Amino acid sequence: MNVELSPTMENYLEMIIRLSKRRKVVRVNSLAKELKVKMPSVSEALNLLKDDGLVTHEKYGYIELTEKGSKIAEEIFSRHKVLFAFLTKILGIDPVTADEDACKMEHVISPATLSKLIGFVKEFSDRQKGAKNAYRGSN
Repeated sequence: MNVELSPTMENYLEMIIRLSKRRKVVRVNSLAKELKVKMPSVSEALNLLKDDGLVTHEKYGYIELTEKGSKIAEEIFSRHKVLFAFLTKILGIDPVTADEDACKMEHVISPATLSKLIGFVKEFSDRQKGAKNAYRGSN
């Protein structure tokens, strides 16, 4: 994607896409609330993301991801979902802790490790489904 983002900036992009999936519009105050930061911090981050061509935002207006920003945000969110699934479904970590840990891990996991993890989670899930179907068939 040619944009080097800090974990903090990745968190902003991820939260923007998560909020946009739940609401029609994303505003500075909702982003600040979800990320547990002050509104001036959000404004500063948005300016950096805007400079990188990842968001559009006018003062007091809605926050929108650009096409480039949306691709990066989806990638980050996808990593989060895979890590969350691994932590909850396979390791049995409670969802709150798993969400916090996935958020930390998503920024440092290598593409090779993530690829293997995706395969592992899919295989585990397929086996679980197979076991459930076999059990249903025996009744």
